Amino acid sequence: MILQLLAFALVLGGAAAVVFTPDPRKVAFVFSAYGLALALLFLVLQAPDVALSEIAVGSAAVPLVVLTVLSRMVSK
Repeated sequence: MILQLLAFALVLGGAAAVVFTPDPRKVAFVFSAYGLALALLFLVLQAPDVALSEIAVGSAAVPLVVLTVLSRMVSK
């Protein structure tokens, strides 16, 4: 129970950090950390398959796409 509350608090803090980070490049990295916090929450809630998907998509793929788009926007 305590571990679940700690995981929920970590996700809440990560969501606030994503929303209030002003620099788009930094948002990509903060969003990646937020994805890891979500994966931890899913693992605590006994959903390991969802946690693995969140690690792959939310912590790796989406931030990579965001950084790629930002780099192409800046170069033009």
